[in-house]
Amino acid sequence: GEPWWWVLPDGRICLYDTAAKAALGGSPINIANVRSASLTAPQKALLDSAGTILSQATLAVVAAMRLDHPSCESLLLAYLPTVLDAAAPDLQRANVPVGWAKPAFDVLQLEDYEWVTGGNRGATAKGVAEMTTRLGYPVADQHYLSGFVLLPQDKPQWREIDAAAVAAVARGVAETFIWALPQVTRDGYTHFDEGDEAVQPFDDVSFPLALGREAVVSAGFSTAVVTTASGHEQRNSDWANARMRYDAGPGVRSEADLQTLIAFFRARRGAAKAFRFRDPLDFLAQAQAIGTGDGVRTRFALVKRYGTGADAEVRPLTRPVTGSVVVRVNANIATGWTLDGGDVVFTAPPAIGAFIQADCQFDVPVRFAEDSLQIDAATFLAGEAASVPLVEVREG
Repeated sequence: GEPWWWVLPDGRICLYDTAAKAALGGSPINIANVRSASLTAPQKALLDSAGTILSQATLAVVAAMRLDHPSCESLLLAYLPTVLDAAAPDLQRANVPVGWAKPAFDVLQLEDYEWVTGGNRGATAKGVAEMTTRLGYPVADQHYLSGFVLLPQDKPQWREIDAAAVAAVARGVAETFIWALPQVTRDGYTHFDEGDEAVQPFDDVSFPLALGREAVVSAGFSTAVVTTASGHEQRNSDWANARMRYDAGPGVRSEADLQTLIAFFRARRGAAKAFRFRDPLDFLAQAQAIGTGDGVRTRFALVKRYGTGADAEVRPLTRPVTGSVVVRVNANIATGWTLDGGDVVFTAPPAIGAFIQADCQFDVPVRFAEDSLQIDAATFLAGEAASVPLVEVREG
C-alpha cells in the first residue's frame, strides 16, 4: 500500500486523533501547518516520532507475514508527490522514516504520476534521487510505477507516461509498470521497445486527393458475439471507435493515375509507413465540444462525435488539416492557442466553466493494407477497377 500520515489541504497533519495522540505521548505539540518554513525543533521532533510509529507499524506487518510465509517478498510503495511535498520539506521526517531504509523491505516502489502527467520530469529525477539516497535501495531493488490516464480526453498524457517508463528502464529499475488495462485498452496505448519505433512510422503526406475521391468507404467494429444454448446472445464490443477501411482503386482511371499510385506506394514501402487520407464522405467536424475550462487545463483534444448523449462515439481527430481549425470559447472565436498534433494548446488556461468548441477539416491516418500492390494490366486497360485497400491506423 501507500502508507503515510495524511495532510489536510490547509496544512494540518493528521496526528491529533485519540489513538495518535496516545501513541505520541498524550499531548503532542501542535503543528498548525506542516508546510510552514519555520517549524521549531520540538515540532520537527514530533514528525520524527510520527515517522518512527509509521515504520514500526509497517515493519510489524512484514514480520507477521514472514512468520507464516518466510520466503514472501515485501514491497514498499511510496507516492513521491505526497511524501516529498516540496512545500513541506520536513514532512519526510514523518512520511519517509529512516526505519524504512534497506534492508527493511525487499523492494522500494516509487510512483509519481502527478508529476509525470504534468510534464514535470525534473521533479521525477530529483524525487527518485532523494528517495534512493534517503533509504539506500539500489536501483536494481526498485520498481517504478509510471502512471495511468483517468479520462479519455486526457489521453495525450500517455506520451509523458511512456517517456517516464522508458527513463526508468534506462536507469535500471527491476520492474516498470503502466496501468490499468481498461484505460490502456480504451485509449489504444502501445509501447514499442527501443529500436522498434520504426514499426509504425508516419509520413505526414497526403494520399493523392484525385485518386481518393471515389474511394469505397467502410467502417468496422470488433464485437464478440456468444450465442447461448437457449438462443440468447451475449455481445462484447472490443473497440470504442470504428476502424475505417477504404478501397481507393475506383479512383485510378488512367495510366497516369496508375503511375502516381505506384510511386506513392513504393515511397511508403508498402504497409510500412502510414499517411494522410481524405475520407470523401467524412472530413468535416463542426461545432464540436472539446472541453470545459477548469482554470488549470490548457490542452484539449480535437474530436468528432457521432450520435448524442452517453451513447455517442467520440472520435479523436489526430490529423487536422493545417489552417482549417477554428476554436471558440463561449461561442467567441479564440486566439492565444497553438495546434500540437490533434490537440489545441492554449497559452493561458480557459476560465472555469468556459465552453470550448472547435471546427476543422481532418484527414484519416491510414496505411496500405498489404505489402503488395497487384494490378492486372489487361483487365485494367479493359476498364476493370484496381483494388487498393487502405486501413486506418490508431494514433494515441
